[in-house]
Amino acid sequence: MRIVDIREKTGTLATTMRNAFIDFSQMTVSLVAVVTDVVRDGKPVVGYGFNANGRYAQGGILRERLIPRILKADPKTLLDADGANIDPFKVFAAMMTNEKPGGHGDRAVAVAALDMAVWDATAKIAGEPLWKLLAERFNKGQADAKVLVYPGGGYYYPDGNMQKLKDEMQSYLDDGYSVVKMKIGAADLATDIKRIEAVIEVVGEGSRLAVDANGKFDLETALAYGKAMKPYGLFWYEEAGDPLDYALQAKLAKHYDGPFATGENLFSHQDIRNLLRYGALDPKKDWIMPDPALAMGLTEGLRIIEAAEKEGWPRRRIVLHGGTQLALSMAAGLQLGGTETYPLMFQPYGGFADGVPVEAGYVALPDAPGLGIERKAKLYEVMKTLAA
Repeated sequence: MRIVDIREKTGTLATTMRNAFIDFSQMTVSLVAVVTDVVRDGKPVVGYGFNANGRYAQGGILRERLIPRILKADPKTLLDADGANIDPFKVFAAMMTNEKPGGHGDRAVAVAALDMAVWDATAKIAGEPLWKLLAERFNKGQADAKVLVYPGGGYYYPDGNMQKLKDEMQSYLDDGYSVVKMKIGAADLATDIKRIEAVIEVVGEGSRLAVDANGKFDLETALAYGKAMKPYGLFWYEEAGDPLDYALQAKLAKHYDGPFATGENLFSHQDIRNLLRYGALDPKKDWIMPDPALAMGLTEGLRIIEAAEKEGWPRRRIVLHGGTQLALSMAAGLQLGGTETYPLMFQPYGGFADGVPVEAGYVALPDAPGLGIERKAKLYEVMKTLAA
């Protein structure tokens, strides 16, 4: 078998919503298809991938560097020991040839989209759901039948309408979610406290609400927010300061004893390892939240999990960011703490398979080969154009 073609194009994630740092009116996404010569049901097996929200499409890096390296490689060097399937680790090594270590930046996003497509193809060729393949290869055959999920939402509406925010949060509860998340940091502290109180009115208690500052605050502001939010007993306080400012996180931890969450903007296992060494996070109460669809994909995600475990972090304290079917498969097959989802935002890429309900905050896994993109009709309509 062999990879016969790799195709990419740019899609849109545009929306009128914004967080503390950016609006999403210009947001784009890279879509990737890995076409193989393996035939199932009369059609070539195609793996699909895309990057998560928050970073832009990386077509240039894909077209000029990553894809040519894979297609120029001897096809046999990209296969597993039996020569019957793709070896994603070998493909990863091929695409990273002549890339310097460190400072991954947008390269990580391009690699993530392509790596996702490779793993989707690998699982489809194996005839298994990706979550099951991961359990068999990396978790002694153990997998979770359902995964804890929470909705990424609570963005700032253009008109600042508080009732829209409350209605959005009520819709998540109606859909079966137990914990919700909202944005802070794009308004002043007093306004954000009013927004937090409005959401708590809907969800019932602070322990069902996580807040996300998207790395906006300096230390003084982070401390002020922490002091003001402490009485509410929030589910977590996410990414208060710049994601690479481990000293800020460590200083904040001395004054705010509630749970923290961070890590979505760290794109390598080395960065996650430094966060855990120097950020003063507590594996008994805090959460790390890497995003495999931004941080060089599942291949690097496995290394991130390994690095976290070596620093004393149990897998259940890892909750993946990004709201992708990849994150859901990883959370189930590797028995992580859960994953984010986007039931309203960033469609059709956010959310999981059609017809799989959220029940008491958990979602079950589809029994479909690969990631299950074909089980999400609107997403598949977009992705399959790459393989036409």
